[in-house]
Amino acid sequence: MRRFPPLADWIEQVTDHFPHLSQPQAAGLALWSLGLILARSCALTAVAGLLAPLLGQSFNTVRERLRDTYREADAKRGSRRNTLGLTNCWGPWLAWVLEGWSGRQLALALDATALGNRLVVLTISIVYRGCAVPVTWKILRATEKHPWRPEWLALLAHFRRCVPKDWTVIVLADRGLYAKWLFKAITALGWHPFLRVNRQGKFRPKGQAHWIPFTALVPAVGRSWQGRGTAFSGKKNHLPCTLLGCWSEGYSTPWLILTDLPPTAANVGWYGFRAWIEHGFKKIKRGGWQWQYTRMSDPARAERLWLAIALATWWLLAVGGEAEAAIPAETWPPLPSAVRSRLRHPRLMSVFRQGWNRLLAALFTQQPLPIGHGQPEPWAIPPPLSLMPDFAAFANPPKNLHL
Repeated sequence: MRRFPPLADWIEQVTDHFPHLSQPQAAGLALWSLGLILARSCALTAVAGLLAPLLGQSFNTVRERLRDTYREADAKRGSRRNTLGLTNCWGPWLAWVLEGWSGRQLALALDATALGNRLVVLTISIVYRGCAVPVTWKILRATEKHPWRPEWLALLAHFRRCVPKDWTVIVLADRGLYAKWLFKAITALGWHPFLRVNRQGKFRPKGQAHWIPFTALVPAVGRSWQGRGTAFSGKKNHLPCTLLGCWSEGYSTPWLILTDLPPTAANVGWYGFRAWIEHGFKKIKRGGWQWQYTRMSDPARAERLWLAIALATWWLLAVGGEAEAAIPAETWPPLPSAVRSRLRHPRLMSVFRQGWNRLLAALFTQQPLPIGHGQPEPWAIPPPLSLMPDFAAFANPPKNLHL
């Protein structure tokens, strides 16, 4: 095999961060993740076709090495065969992403993405500078009914004791994933749920006897409210929590977020981080690795390939994030006031693209490959509490007069 120093350096990085993996497994992950970046595709043929001439090996040889990374032991040749076990990779993988992380705040997002009518991916991702990187996931067959609750609980359980206790961790999920058991599972980890709910429910503010519709607390555009109390009037659904409500201009419905944080320590705007996981899915699919074109149908094999996809994604995000953080704020071009009010800094180029450009530049100039660390943007400070509505109107509603 032709010596390719950048690959050797990357294999060393992967081996150091996953010490429990065998040498072929670590090398396979390194081959896949570097090949993904160079080919801009997760297709086996595309990656093997690019790496074969680069390494001076035949196409079939490289193709088989790549396939062995995600194949089960019974499908491999040789007497020392083993399967890449993801369960033992979650902790080291999260530790790698958080290595050198600046600050003690972390935002996670839970969501699911489908691959046509074949596969469904349940994933927990760290959101970072307008994008997201998967840190744990479960892939299921889309054509088979399967309860999601045990899978989400198992994914969350992998992170017990993986994040320092003095960090502030919020976990974001959209309305389709809200559940009381999920709220409690997140708080059991010492983390803080940020779960959006539909506006059909009711809320009983602390110290009040009557239930108030969510829509009455945030009745119109431009209104906001936050406070402690109990959500949902059904006895089995009662949830002591903090309600954060906000209806911003340009939105057809308000944001209604349930969390365990005190009202003075939470900002409803933090829920905006959840949209970044959608950008992460875009990078995995048409905006980056072209996952939507894969022919994979085996969920277990797809799960193993996703580790290489996650490696490649974080490599670019970490390098691009460091590059963006180093840009002096005064060099940003002026923006209209309407845009400036929404954005701390304009993002003219995604950190994903910036990382890809810098990695290619290092290869072309024969420089060491850059390895970045997480430098997230500062979170917005919680705003002052909004004035509470007149609860007496709900306690004594006007009577209907029949004249």
